Amino acid sequence: MEYSDIEWQETRYDGVSIHFFESDRVTGYAAVLIRMAPGASYPRHRHNGREEVLVLEGRFEDEAGAYAAGSFVSFAAGSTHHPRCPADATEPCIFFATVRDGIELFGR
Repeated sequence: MEYSDIEWQETRYDGVSIHFFESDRVTGYAAVLIRMAPGASYPRHRHNGREEVLVLEGRFEDEAGAYAAGSFVSFAAGSTHHPRCPADATEPCIFFATVRDGIELFGR
């Protein structure tokens, strides 16, 4: 399967698309693919529970560092960050993420 074959849903954030494998609004659990175009970002947010990310293609960065394809990173409950695909990237960043207990967005 190619990433272009996936049914991506555009979000309200320019250049950010999502594909839900599973989600439960009651528990805040989600297993998703996220695609960010070069220069796109997701708003700063706090994790209510653990978030785990596996970067599949490209790279994304936040205040703690940069994560290339193949990187696995885990964000603890209560942690915050502002993920983005670098503007100088030559390809979108695509990553698989699981979220427990939802997130709290701080803005656009």
